Amino acid sequence: MAPRPFVPYRRDLKSKSRAQRRDPTPAERKSWFEFLRDHTVKFTRQKPLGRYIADFYCAKEQLVIELDGDSHYTEDGARHDRLRTASLERNGIRILRFTNAEVMEQFEGVCGRIEEELGA
Repeated sequence: MAPRPFVPYRRDLKSKSRAQRRDPTPAERKSWFEFLRDHTVKFTRQKPLGRYIADFYCAKEQLVIELDGDSHYTEDGARHDRLRTASLERNGIRILRFTNAEVMEQFEGVCGRIEEELGA
């Protein structure tokens, strides 16, 4: 197995990530409490990685799961997502993106796609 990349930790994101853990979106809450929290592969939520905070991160698999709400579908949101994706991929981290609607309406399919990626 290749060594995990080192992604610099920014202390200034710590309080923001804690606040996001305390107040998750409904899709984040569902994903965490109904699937990822007790998964056999360890995930953390609202993990600072470089300049960004990942919704969910599995260090062992170098996998980020992002759940996108309405703010991601603006021009600024799309640009921010492209920059985040490029930055994380440069560090060898894979990204899976789902919309909040997918999580809420097609939860089994989302979970199955995550399982596929973990098995890859």
